[in-house]
Amino acid sequence: MQYRQVQTIGGMFNSALRGLATDKQGLLYAAGDSQIKVFDAAGHLKRRWATARPAHSVAVADDGSVYVGQEGQIEIFDGVPWRNPELLGRVTAIGFTKDSVLAADSVGRVIRRFGRTGKFLNNIGADNPVKGFLIPNGVLDFAVDAQGLIHAANPGKHRVERYSPAGELLGHIGRFDGIAPAGFTGCCNPTNVAVSDRIYVTEKAVPRAKAYDFDGNLLAVIASHVFDPNVKNMSIAAAPGGRVWVVDTVKLAILAFEPVAS
Repeated sequence: MQYRQVQTIGGMFNSALRGLATDKQGLLYAAGDSQIKVFDAAGHLKRRWATARPAHSVAVADDGSVYVGQEGQIEIFDGVPWRNPELLGRVTAIGFTKDSVLAADSVGRVIRRFGRTGKFLNNIGADNPVKGFLIPNGVLDFAVDAQGLIHAANPGKHRVERYSPAGELLGHIGRFDGIAPAGFTGCCNPTNVAVSDRIYVTEKAVPRAKAYDFDGNLLAVIASHVFDPNVKNMSIAAAPGGRVWVVDTVKLAILAFEPVAS
């Protein structure tokens, strides 16, 4: 399986580009600086607005509500922010199940699960000897699949872990390998993850974007040499049909890829 680059969106952020998300209409949301920008399939800017604090992540709920992860809070447009510095130290990923909102707290190194009104329900990823995910890169990332299961990057363990919303570890894919592309190299990969019809991940040093099936078999190295060699924590988003967007955190650009028809 092969991918080709089909688009580059650049020149839209000044100092930081951290998070990506898509909505039901296929629009792409990007979080960076202290703003959210929305792009259509052609890469044209459709909307933009400022955030109260620097934006670390973004997600769009089924009802179209936009959630933005920040230091100490989740800002909801148009709604009341959820402020809780103890549980929301730095929110680097947001996702949704049928009845809850999930927030990756990279300070606490766990995923927090809340009810839709903001009531704290439970932690995910804390039930282990180190009391959380091993994230030397400083970012905790996850994605939710169509069944409502959580796929979280645990770079210190060189794997993507699968959890129930209640926090039960159900399995994982990945292994350390310094040579074979099917494995994860370095001290701490993969850094970021997205889920659609496949599991997608990004890595640093050497930067790569890859696709796996749900059994952990490598399907494709989507791209590598197109990224700045110093990138890390490359947010990734995926849409049904195979299109994948990846953030180059040094060039402050979004690169889009699509599978090549066999």
